[in-house]
Order: sequence, then C-alpha cells, then structure tokens
Amino acid sequence: MEKYEKTGEKLSLPPKIKILEALSTIGDKRIKVIDEKNAVVNSSDSTRTYRVWVDIEAKKAYSNDNGTFYRRYIGYPIIAFLMLKGILPYDPTIAEKLKGIEWRKLNEKYKKYYIVEKIVRKRFRDLGGNEKELDNLLNNAYNMLKRLELYFTET
Repeated sequence: MEKYEKTGEKLSLPPKIKILEALSTIGDKRIKVIDEKNAVVNSSDSTRTYRVWVDIEAKKAYSNDNGTFYRRYIGYPIIAFLMLKGILPYDPTIAEKLKGIEWRKLNEKYKKYYIVEKIVRKRFRDLGGNEKELDNLLNNAYNMLKRLELYFTET
C-alpha cells in the first residue's frame, strides 16, 4: 500500500513557510468557511481548489492539497482554517501584508523554500511589516501545531 492510500497516519509538522502561506490565504480571502468542520481554499494561482475537513475533538483532518495528501504534513489550507477557527493565532494586519503572493509560481521557479521565504519576507518588510511580530506569530503558531495531534483521514 502506498503512503497516500493510508489513513490514520499522524500528520507531521509542516515547513514553517506553510504558516506564511496560510496567512497569505486569509489575506487574499481565498478561504471560504462552509461550517464548523469544513472549508474550501483556492490556490494562489486559482487553478486548484482544496477541500478541508477538520474535527479537533476526534483529532482528525483531511485536505487534498499536496502537502497534506501526499507528504502527510499539516498543509497550509488546514492551517488557514485552524487560524480562522481561533485554534491557531492569527493577525489580520500581518495577513494583509502577505496577500497577493504567487506561491505556486515562486515555488516552481526557485524550488527551495528558504529562497521563497526570503522573497516573501522582503516583500513583507517593504510593505511596512514588522518582522519581529511576524516571527512571534510564526513561532507561536508552530508551537501550537506541535501540540496538536491530527491524524489524516479520508472523509
């Protein structure tokens, strides 16, 4: 059985840049909350739509984004949903300064998250963003993700 066919696997921690991408998703208003457990997220280039389902009490989550579905980490669509639900910290001022980023284009061009993160951070600073506040938010969200136990499930 291949990895992407397994359910019940514990989702691992994402690369920290996925928290930035989640904030950008909220800033762009690319996430639509359907109800307490369901949301829909559009990709930064609008070519894909991701379905998100999270049940915090049952510790189960699903998203059909590549990070969650194939690599089994908590992907940015789930992170964005958890932020809007108040489970993870979120700052609308920071999200506003992260909107309009062409994540897919940057990731495909540079193929390394650390390069993309440098570009995103520079843009954030250029828009008047406070990098210390950004780092505090990222670290707090990451530490809360560490404490969350979410297991992948097909819905």
